[in-house]
Amino acid sequence: MAILSSVAFSLATPLGKFALNDGLEPLTLILWRFGLAPLLLALTLAWQAPEKLWLEWSRGRIALAAGLINGLGVICFWQAVALVDASIATVLFALAPLFVLAALALRGEQFTWRQLVRLALGLSGVFLLVGPGGQVNWVGVLLVILAIVAYTIEITAVQWFLNDQDTRTVTLYVLVGMWLTIALGWLVGGADTTIPNWKGWLAIIVLGVISTYLGWLLMFRAIQMIGSGQYALLLPVETLLAILWSYLWLTERLRPLQWAGCLLILISAVLAVQRLGRVRNRRRWRTWLRPTR
Repeated sequence: MAILSSVAFSLATPLGKFALNDGLEPLTLILWRFGLAPLLLALTLAWQAPEKLWLEWSRGRIALAAGLINGLGVICFWQAVALVDASIATVLFALAPLFVLAALALRGEQFTWRQLVRLALGLSGVFLLVGPGGQVNWVGVLLVILAIVAYTIEITAVQWFLNDQDTRTVTLYVLVGMWLTIALGWLVGGADTTIPNWKGWLAIIVLGVISTYLGWLLMFRAIQMIGSGQYALLLPVETLLAILWSYLWLTERLRPLQWAGCLLILISAVLAVQRLGRVRNRRRWRTWLRPTR
């Protein structure tokens, strides 16, 4: 189940890029995706555990606020995917664990020299990936970084304030908050009403049903069986799969120096995930290490 969920999540960026290359607007794509996924999750909870549909308002507003913030991150990420290769955007997002560690340091989590090494590896990887390795749109890179910042705010807020709540319920509220932000962005951006063609609908269905809804449900079950620590170690596998799909479907190619940058970023991500495994109360909150892109 853990491997299947990683495969499901790895499809998101390459398939989204495929739809964008075919003319679908980024905001239209994510509006449908993040509208479909919470609807299916709500229906599943209503069938399996209807009592899990509700959070008390003091908790629910935190989850919604986290989703509203990460909704901005999702908008930034998919606008970035429209500007840079899907493989590059995916690898850059693998820096997220480093940002999470930095945020945890603000709340007293020890920041060690090992984390400085991880940071140096990650930044060196970014330099090789977007610098001498090739000409990359820096606006796209900045948008990915903003997406990581928004994601970090979401994940740490959930850890600090919603650690004792059912993850499925919190996920539902966060996804609803994300959709609200995306819907507002869609309206502000001109409310594109273009009907997607069959390729666009295929991408929307796969992203909403497989990469978001089924991916999260498989992840929940896998974590129950093997623990979040073991599951989180698959994050670099997801990144590599996403690069593979981009290579096969989008004919994207990375130069040797860019591959070296990818390797440094993945090593940094693995080391950061191992460090996150020692954070107290990790079994609950590390579910949120999954980027909702």
